[in-house]
Amino acid sequence: MQSPPPAPSLLHRLGGWLFPKAEALALGSAIPEIAIPDHTGALVTLPARGWTFLYFYPRADTPGCTRQACSLRDAYESLLDEGVKVFGASLDHLVSLRKFREKYQLPFPLLADTEGKLADAFGVPHSFGFTRRQAFLFKDGVLVWRDLEASTDRQAHDALDAIRQNS
Repeated sequence: MQSPPPAPSLLHRLGGWLFPKAEALALGSAIPEIAIPDHTGALVTLPARGWTFLYFYPRADTPGCTRQACSLRDAYESLLDEGVKVFGASLDHLVSLRKFREKYQLPFPLLADTEGKLADAFGVPHSFGFTRRQAFLFKDGVLVWRDLEASTDRQAHDALDAIRQNS
């Protein structure tokens, strides 16, 4: 007689409850057309031409999110050299995004997805004001790479590798 499988850990069970499963945007999908305010309050629609990199992060100015954003900031010139437009998105409000962007001198727009509409369009799980950390890369409006367990301090390196593999 086989022993029963081990019970899922508390963290695993909470993760499923906190971040219900969502169907992530499939490779080959078109970039969702949705207007979301950026850190200035201006409505932004993600561009469907050239390279577009969008990353979701749980909360502004937390340790992992800061490492992720600073990774992209530090490699921003390399990303620009490849023609990439970078956007960060969270469920944070405009004031939090402005402070986060200014504090860490982030050169790219941060999107205030306060209602979770952008996260829903991308199939990014979210709950209780947090999104799961995920990243998406589009070439001419078509999803060519996604990272559903997006890294923090290696985010820019991963994105540049994906760009070079899809050029």
